[in-house]
Amino acid sequence: MADVKAGKVLLEVKNLKTYFYTDDGVVKAVDGVDFHVNAGEVLGLVGESGCGKSVTSFSILRLVGSPGKIVDGKIFFAGRELLTLPEEEMVKMRGDRISMIFQQPQSSLNPVFTVGDQVAEVLQIHQGMSKDESWKRAVDLLVREVVHRRESRLAEEERQRAERRVQNLRRIVRKALSEYSRLQLLRQ
Repeated sequence: MADVKAGKVLLEVKNLKTYFYTDDGVVKAVDGVDFHVNAGEVLGLVGESGCGKSVTSFSILRLVGSPGKIVDGKIFFAGRELLTLPEEEMVKMRGDRISMIFQQPQSSLNPVFTVGDQVAEVLQIHQGMSKDESWKRAVDLLVREVVHRRESRLAEEERQRAERRVQNLRRIVRKALSEYSRLQLLRQ
């Protein structure tokens, strides 16, 4: 995939429609959304709870779960139409070129496995790193973050610690993914 220069369209969403088919009828969670993001730009989708911000992000990544379905529209990333990519190529795109940082990252992690194992797994899947190489890189990322956190923790007030833990975890995940991803979708 060719690099996208600053100012060039990185992501373009055209007439996106994602509907959920329930026993009570059709819920049009996303109904005709259009926007684009140029390389180097930041775009915020703002709206009330339930207005479709997260469904839009999940649609871009093609992670809409049942009973939801993308029923219309086009999603271009760096000139490639994501909705027509084979699933195998889309899996490679997720985390490698496009990543999502969740609002509550601790709920996205599996408590059965260490954070290091889970970060290493992302690096293996999306960067093709060996098990040893990905483990070393994951440890490096985590150690750098812990050292940084310890240096700043002395000045924190007790009330801020819980929120900082969540933010630090988000930063670890974001940093791990940002070294490779061109587009990050953050759920705030």
